[in-house]
Amino acid sequence: MQRSFGLDQLGVLPFFIFVSLFLFWPTVVVVKGAFQTSEGAFTLHNLIDAVSNQNLRVFTLSIMLSAITAVAGAVLGGMLSWAVATGPRHGLLRRAILAASGTLAQFGGVMLAFAFLATFGFNGFITLFLKQQMSVDIFAWGQWLYSLPGLALVYTYFQIPLMVIVFLPAIEGLRPQWREACETLGGGSLAYWRHVGLPILWPSFAGATLLLFANAFSAYSTAAALLSQADPLVTLRIGTFLTSEVMLGQENLGAALAFGMIIIVVTTTVLYALLKARTSRWLA
Repeated sequence: MQRSFGLDQLGVLPFFIFVSLFLFWPTVVVVKGAFQTSEGAFTLHNLIDAVSNQNLRVFTLSIMLSAITAVAGAVLGGMLSWAVATGPRHGLLRRAILAASGTLAQFGGVMLAFAFLATFGFNGFITLFLKQQMSVDIFAWGQWLYSLPGLALVYTYFQIPLMVIVFLPAIEGLRPQWREACETLGGGSLAYWRHVGLPILWPSFAGATLLLFANAFSAYSTAAALLSQADPLVTLRIGTFLTSEVMLGQENLGAALAFGMIIIVVTTTVLYALLKARTSRWLA
């Protein structure tokens, strides 16, 4: 029995090795670097600089962008999830939406940025069509696609299908017997949603929104492909500290910014886990 137990554990060994090399060890390096000078001495100066002046501004913009796209993705994705859940369970539309959501939720990075540039960029298909056929210039008021408003649109694009994947099981977990019990006791649709449906779904909805926030907050390559002239987001600024020759010798300040990101993402993940645990008591 002991030998069998030991052999069973070998199956998870590659997973632990992978997590250790690409998650735990980089985290240790980041945390260590955040409290060191370029000479290796202990300091708190990096953390102070990380929440001061321009660095504080990029943290604020990153949080605002992530919150806006998370709420937009949660609302629109929640509505789409409800439409899917109330439709035929084995219908073609349901299968198509779920398949598209599974694909589009992972369709990010440079590929997504290129798709938007090819469609809505200066020489994009929609841009040229509207300009040549309808005399409408979508860039008449500025280069919105290459700034934070355009990035918010791109982020929302992959937030909606992710919300469908995460939130749909919660909606489908609502049992018909609960509505029947409410109607038996004389309650209508409003009473059902007020006392049963919403109290059960809101922790799952809030947890999914937090997950979308963390997803947007940690995104890098899509923003790097669209915003090439500045570093308005913390992920881009970290990349500048690590790769730019202008910022040579300030790598530990980049580590301090990354440490701040770790704190925010870990806090978000813990809140998500707590909300998910609360929801699972009813929807298990």
